[in-house]
Amino acid sequence: MTTPALLPLSGRRIPTLSPGAASFPHHRATLRLSEKFILLLILSAFITLCFGAFFFLPDNSKHKRFDLGLEDVLIPHIEAPKGAKHPGGQVVIHGQGGHDEHRHREEEESLRDKIRVDHERALQEAKEKLRKSRDELRAEIQTEKSKVVEDLKKKKEVPKPLPPVPMPKVVGVNDGDSVEPDVKEKRDKIREMMKHAWDSYRQYGWGHNELKPLAKKGHSTNIFGNSQMGATIVDALDSLYMMGLHDEFKDGQEWIEQNLDFSVNAEVSVFEVNIRFIGGLLAAYYLSGQEVFKVKAVQLAEKLLPAFNTPTGIPWAMVNLKSGVGRNWGWASAGSSILAEFGTLHMEFVHLTYLTGNPAYYQKVMHIRKLLAKMDRPNGLYPNYLNPRTGRWGQHHTSVGGLGDSFYEYLLKAWLMSDKTDTEARKTYDDAIEAIERHLIRKSNGGLTFIGEWKNGHLERKMGHLTCFAGGMFALGADGSPDDKAGHYLQLGAEIAHTCHESYDRTVLKLGPEAFKFDSGLEAVAVRQNEKYYILRPEVIETYWYMWRFTHDPKYRQWGWEAAQAIDKYCRVSGGFSGVKDVYSSNPTYDDVQQSFFLAETLKYLYLLFSSDDLMPLESWVFNTEAHPLPVLHLKDGGCVQLL
Repeated sequence: MTTPALLPLSGRRIPTLSPGAASFPHHRATLRLSEKFILLLILSAFITLCFGAFFFLPDNSKHKRFDLGLEDVLIPHIEAPKGAKHPGGQVVIHGQGGHDEHRHREEEESLRDKIRVDHERALQEAKEKLRKSRDELRAEIQTEKSKVVEDLKKKKEVPKPLPPVPMPKVVGVNDGDSVEPDVKEKRDKIREMMKHAWDSYRQYGWGHNELKPLAKKGHSTNIFGNSQMGATIVDALDSLYMMGLHDEFKDGQEWIEQNLDFSVNAEVSVFEVNIRFIGGLLAAYYLSGQEVFKVKAVQLAEKLLPAFNTPTGIPWAMVNLKSGVGRNWGWASAGSSILAEFGTLHMEFVHLTYLTGNPAYYQKVMHIRKLLAKMDRPNGLYPNYLNPRTGRWGQHHTSVGGLGDSFYEYLLKAWLMSDKTDTEARKTYDDAIEAIERHLIRKSNGGLTFIGEWKNGHLERKMGHLTCFAGGMFALGADGSPDDKAGHYLQLGAEIAHTCHESYDRTVLKLGPEAFKFDSGLEAVAVRQNEKYYILRPEVIETYWYMWRFTHDPKYRQWGWEAAQAIDKYCRVSGGFSGVKDVYSSNPTYDDVQQSFFLAETLKYLYLLFSSDDLMPLESWVFNTEAHPLPVLHLKDGGCVQLL
C-alpha cells in the first residue's frame, strides 16, 4: 500500500499519492444518439396507443369515472360549491345529476378524439423518421440538442446585480522599477520565467487546472474534483497584471468570461477553491476594476456556503458545487475538519461581505473564531483536527507547517486587513505565537532555530518547507507585538529565514526539500526519500521577500536569486517548469507537474523581491495565503463600511 504524502500545495494539506500522480476519468457506456432517438419514438408511440385503447373501450355505467382529484394538489385554495364535497371526491349537486352525466360523456368523447388524433400523428412521425438516413437523423438530433442548449441558456437565472460599492484607491500596482541595472536585469529574468510558464500552459494545458510540462498536456488533482476550472488561469491573473503582461492577462480574462462555470457536478476542496479562486478573482478585480472577476467570485462563494451546514458551523473540507453535499477527508483524524482549512477563510469572506452587502460570509468566519475561543487548548496550542459534528478536538497534533500554518497567518492578517482595528484577532495571534514559542521553537546543536511539531505531548524535531513561511509571518507581525517585542520577532523571522536557506544550501541542486530534520547529527537535511522532493514551493522565497521589505538586508535578494537560478536550471523544461523528486541528486527525475501556485506565489514573490517597495506597499495591501493581494479595509461593528 502506498503511503500518502502531503499534497504538493502551499498552505494546503491534503494527502494524495506521490507527487504528479494522475487521476483517471470515469467512463460510461452509452448508446449512440440516433439509436436512442428511434427507440424513444417507438416507445412514445406504444404508450400513446395503450392510453388510446383504454379510452376506446365501450362506455359502461358500471365503470366509475376515473377521477384523480388533482384539484386538491394544484388549486387547494379554491373552496367546493355549497352542497358539494371538496373537489376530488364525488361531486353531487342536487337537481343536476342527469346534466352532469351528459356533460361527462361529452368530455370523454372529446378526449378520445384528441388522443386518436395525437396517436395517428405520432405514428406518422415515427414512420417518417424511420425512412430517413442515418446522416439526416444525426443532423436532426444535433439541431434538437442545440435548441435545448439555447433554451437552457435563456432560462438561466439572471444573477442579482451586486450593490454598488466604492473601489479602493489602487496604490502601487504598476510601479516597482529599480534604478539599479543589475536588480532590473534580475527582475526582467523573473518576468521571462513567468512568460515561459504561462505560454507553455497556454499552449499545452489551456483550460485545465494545471500543466504536465513534460507530457505537454493538462493535469488536475483531487482538490478540484473532476472539473476543468482553469485553476492556473485564475491563480496567475494578478501576477500577470503586476508584471505588466497585459496581453496574457486579457487572454485569461476572456477565458474566465466565456468558460468559467461553477454549476458543475464536482466535489472540490473548500479551502483550496477559496484561496486560489475566490482570492485570485478578488485580487484581479481590485487590481483591474473588471466587474467579471467580482461577479464570478460571488457566484463561487455562494456554492461554498452549504459546506457550513454542520452541527457546529465548522465547514466540511469538501463540497459538491452542484448538490451542496459536504464531507471530510477520509484520512483526517476521526472525521475531523482541518485547522488550516476552516481557519483560512477570513480574509476572502470579509471582502465578500463588503462587496455583496451579504453579512452571511462575515458571520460564518466570525462564528468559527468565537467557537475556537471557547474551547480548551492543550498547553495553549491549537490541535490540527476538529470534529465538525461534536465540536471536539481530534488527535492532539499541532503544527505551524502542514495542517496548521495558514490559520495563524490569517489571525495576523485579519488584524492588518482591518487597518489594525480587529484587536481580537491580534490578541488571538499573540497568544498562539507565545504558546508556539514555548513548546515548538528550539535551537539545534549547530545553532539553527527551527519550529518542530507537537504530537501527543512529544516534540518532533522536524520542520517542513511549508513551515518556512513563518519567518515572514513573524516579521510582518513584529510591529504591534506586546511588551515591546518587535525587535525580538524581527530577529526570530531572520533566524527562521537563515535555517530555511540552510535547507536549500545543503542540497546538490540548491533547492529545498519538502521536510528536514534536526537530530542524529543531521541538521536541515531530509532523511526519508519521500521528503527529498521540491515541487516549486514558494514559502522560503516568501520569507526572503518579507525580510527584505522590513530590513533591506541585501543577503535576502542574494538568497532569492540563488533560488531563482536553481529553479531555472533544474526545473525548467521545454514545456514549462516541473518539480524534481530528489534535490540531493545531481541527475534528478521530474514529477511532471507545473503547480498553479508556482505562477501565483513563487514567481510573484521573486518578482516583488527585485522590485522597489512602491510595488504593492504593505500599508495598503495584505496578501492571502496564495499570495493574492487584497486591500486593507476599515471595519466597524462587524461590518465592512469603508475601503482605504
